[in-house]
Amino acid sequence: MNQEVILQGRCLKEHDIEYVRDLIAQNPSWSRRQLSIELGKAWNWRNAKGSIKDMACRSLMLKLHQRGYIELPERRQHPTSRMASKALLEVDHDTTPIHQSLRTLQPLRVVDVKGDKNHEPLFTYLLSRYHYLGYTGSVGENMKYLVVDCIGRPLACLLFGSSAWSCASRDTDIGWESTVRQRNIGYVTNNTRFVIFPWVRVPHLASHILAKVSRRISADWQSHYGHQIYLLETFVDQTRFSGTCYRAANWREVGQTRGRSRNDRHTALKVPIKWVFLYPLTSNYRAKLQ
Repeated sequence: MNQEVILQGRCLKEHDIEYVRDLIAQNPSWSRRQLSIELGKAWNWRNAKGSIKDMACRSLMLKLHQRGYIELPERRQHPTSRMASKALLEVDHDTTPIHQSLRTLQPLRVVDVKGDKNHEPLFTYLLSRYHYLGYTGSVGENMKYLVVDCIGRPLACLLFGSSAWSCASRDTDIGWESTVRQRNIGYVTNNTRFVIFPWVRVPHLASHILAKVSRRISADWQSHYGHQIYLLETFVDQTRFSGTCYRAANWREVGQTRGRSRNDRHTALKVPIKWVFLYPLTSNYRAKLQ
């Protein structure tokens, strides 16, 4: 290997690849999981709470394997997708039309689904069925929110996950250079899904929900993952939406995407051009992210 390789936010040099090869060769009986845990320990690759980033290590090793840098042992267990292996299980939910003022629904309750697993099946079903992109599960650090009204009727779902690896307009706004972005990208999260259910017609509801979530998400992230969030981002498909609710909630439009996917590091995937919106959670977010 004549050049550095960037995977999972890490810059790997030749001696790093050699270490992984040696780890595999010296432990031929180990599973992929055992290898990834040992690699995480050796590189001290941990999250903010001190836990080994097992899945990140496993993903890195798989990518090295796919690119021919290493040869992993055969899988002991083949991964299965609950969504693919069986039809999505329907969860009963109230679809009574809600066509009224926001005031009459107050106080709204924002449920942290990660902190209340009883709501996970309903969240999964609603987001899968009613968001135009669907939903097949989440990996990595993420936050899931289910919004209900004062009597418990579901109104909306939101999902926040990994931020885009590279986004020119966002990176320009922050003042990010590549190496700084690699180090601090975990302090930004992307609102990858937001849906208000089709039976709900309430003026100003969407922007109100965005405001409520923005006030709590950093504390929720701290609780679950041991670090804060300083900036929210989202990409709005221009062919489908105008971004009105984000504008009304004081998110700033800072530019457009270049027609690539969020994690397309090799400029190979083409997708619709989208508006880029940002919402700082602290006034000095640029300094924090530097």
